[in-house]
Amino acid sequence: MTDQLEKAGPVTTGTGPRRRSKRTETGYASGLSAIPWLIVPVLLIAGVVVYPAIALVQASLSEYSITGLRKGSAGFGNYTDILSHDDLWTVLANTGIWVVVVVALTILIGLGLAQFMAKDFYGRTVMRWAIIIPWAASLVITARLFTLILDYEHGVLNQLLVTLHLIGEPIDFLGDDTWVMPAMIGVGVFVSLPFTAYVLLAGLNAIPADIVEAARVDGASPRKIYWHITLPLLRPALLVASVLNLIYVFNSFPLIYTLNDRNPGFSHDTSITYSYKLAFKAAERSVGMSAAMGVLNVLLILVVVLVYLRIIRWREVTQG
Repeated sequence: MTDQLEKAGPVTTGTGPRRRSKRTETGYASGLSAIPWLIVPVLLIAGVVVYPAIALVQASLSEYSITGLRKGSAGFGNYTDILSHDDLWTVLANTGIWVVVVVALTILIGLGLAQFMAKDFYGRTVMRWAIIIPWAASLVITARLFTLILDYEHGVLNQLLVTLHLIGEPIDFLGDDTWVMPAMIGVGVFVSLPFTAYVLLAGLNAIPADIVEAARVDGASPRKIYWHITLPLLRPALLVASVLNLIYVFNSFPLIYTLNDRNPGFSHDTSITYSYKLAFKAAERSVGMSAAMGVLNVLLILVVVLVYLRIIRWREVTQG
């Protein structure tokens, strides 16, 4: 009898051992056991996000020499200088036009492109690969390529338009004040389209086909099906595409800087390139003002995203 009990192992009584066994069976881990797995992500976030944010705020409250050496505290002087700068409102207006127009055109064109890619036709795979290429390429390379295409004297676009007699003489797309912003918006839409189209294509493919088929059997027209079924079910994908495009377009420094580098002053800059030029290109040469503008940029994009999520009632979209 004693030998049989030893082979069976220790006898457990009470609720303690049973609870430990239950947690193991359900796969839950204790809080302490999760700490080793959290160390690396926490250190990564602290090094990549928290420390640069703290350093940016400290720099915005400091005074620097023209060579970049810290001379001491500046209080809120850098913020006062930024808010009283003559070109600030021009830059903010350019930023608003740039972000709103590029995101709106990207979503509209991307939606049409996604619906086209969702169709079954010969060569669809080649088309999908061709569309993803601009997104995979470097932004600097893409922007530099468009400076060659839009060049006043040797650009391909001007030669094509003149040959087709659509214009009488070449247009300075990147030097004429009338054309600089439309040209940058066109390039911004071109660069943003692939990602947006693929996000919306994934949303279209996730719509159950039986719902659309049931509406068609009930006699609903294609317009009603699209308006009352497709678009409402596509709202989560539209939300993701819109928010990510807002952040992506707002921070498109390589694109704007490369296309606009030949123009003096801030007449065609957005807040991102404006912040850089304050430190390294403009007469101010002020690292503190540049850092203060960087802080304002972060607050501005947070406010824009929160207002957008508030307007579209994102909880209903994500839970729907």
